[in-house]
Amino acid sequence: MIVVFKHFFYKNYVGLSLWPFIILKEDSLMADEVLINHERIHLKQQRELLILPFYIWYILEWLFRTVLYLDSYRAYQNISFEREAYANEKDMQYLSNRKTFGFLHYLTR
Repeated sequence: MIVVFKHFFYKNYVGLSLWPFIILKEDSLMADEVLINHERIHLKQQRELLILPFYIWYILEWLFRTVLYLDSYRAYQNISFEREAYANEKDMQYLSNRKTFGFLHYLTR
């Protein structure tokens, strides 16, 4: 389910997946197939990890990478979940072909 909530976002962020919702900053973003696919990849990751463990892992990996890179935005870009989503967001067939726990492939790359 896609919802629009304009006052939920920080800086340049325009979309977010919080099971079972995709939350967008603006109505016009509903037509952005790449963004929607990116967020659907996150929904798949969340479901696969039974939702709560996904959020715990996401935060812990972000904290670890923030210390590693000393840069919170670079840490965000290198979270395995984000790397998988960004690498495959333009492939509209990705979710059909994706292997279970596909994000693990991006953990050490």
